Amino acid sequence: MLKAHKYLSQIETYKPGKAKISGAANIKIAKLSSNENALGSSPLALAAYRDHADAVFCYADGSCILLREALAQLHKINAEKIVCGAGSDEIIALLTSAFAGVGDEIIYSKHGFLMYPISAKRVGADAVMVDENSLKTDVGAILKAITPKTKIIFIANPNNPTGSYLNKDDVAWLISSVPKNILIVLDHAYEEFAQGLAADYPNAIALVNQHENVVVTRTFSKVYGLASLRIGWCYGSAYVAEILNKMRGPFNVGGPAQASAVAALQDVEFFEKSLNHNKKWLEKFFGEIARFNKIKAYPSIANFILLDFSSIEACKKANEKLLAKGIILREMAAYHLPSCLRMTIGDDEENLKLLSLLEDINHELSL
Repeated sequence: MLKAHKYLSQIETYKPGKAKISGAANIKIAKLSSNENALGSSPLALAAYRDHADAVFCYADGSCILLREALAQLHKINAEKIVCGAGSDEIIALLTSAFAGVGDEIIYSKHGFLMYPISAKRVGADAVMVDENSLKTDVGAILKAITPKTKIIFIANPNNPTGSYLNKDDVAWLISSVPKNILIVLDHAYEEFAQGLAADYPNAIALVNQHENVVVTRTFSKVYGLASLRIGWCYGSAYVAEILNKMRGPFNVGGPAQASAVAALQDVEFFEKSLNHNKKWLEKFFGEIARFNKIKAYPSIANFILLDFSSIEACKKANEKLLAKGIILREMAAYHLPSCLRMTIGDDEENLKLLSLLEDINHELSL
């Protein structure tokens, strides 16, 4: 009888946000469950994708040279210390495989990205979940959780799904207090949004340059709107880059993805339009929901908002009503937030519809 590693049975399969509503063929669906770019993709990126069609019979550049050089120029960093992957998910998995194994420990916050514990369990490591403080990563609690077995600390900043973040001082405290043999992974999937919304947001690039045990991961899935192409990257020390390049597949990032990503970096107009749209609607939602008495919106510096309906029953009723009207939000039970739903900022039409429905739901819950 075939048997995989016993520790793999501990993994709870990752379930992405709902994408379809059964029996809703005649309803226009607003998929606001996956934190995708409300405006779609950069026109330049789409053109690059189409232009690459004639070359899909060729293997992609295994080293992602053009993309790494474009990223290096944009961020004024060393291209040799950049590693690209099939989404930042792959980078997270590679880092975990490289620096943790059976009997080791990785630390993550209670409401952190589900791929952290999954990646740990893939290699037989123990995933140590640390409680948060008012839905914010608790640096003090993380430091207390460190043991001789700790190999990696994952920090999603800003955190998905809570929207909270650690500021410059918080991250500086963490880095200065963690032993240098422990890898600190700063997951900055939403950095582009965060930079324009929080003046005290940390400069992860500078931190990597100052500390060899710090790595930052980034993605093209969010503000750049290339989620389907699965492309992300990380910046770390020369040693980390060398190790990851030994581990990754020889052609782990497809040619269309590389071409689209390079073009997306050049589309400043789309980039700024995406940030402005997100900021406008965050302010609008927070302003309107502040008037509600049965729905709470937690602060966010990303392209999503965590909504709390106070009870599991109320949350279920709200979700059922939204789905009946064609609005898909992300259920949060897997993130230990059973009374919450996470909403992605959508386009203007979707946002107006959602706001109207939330107002109705708040009224119904008040009766």
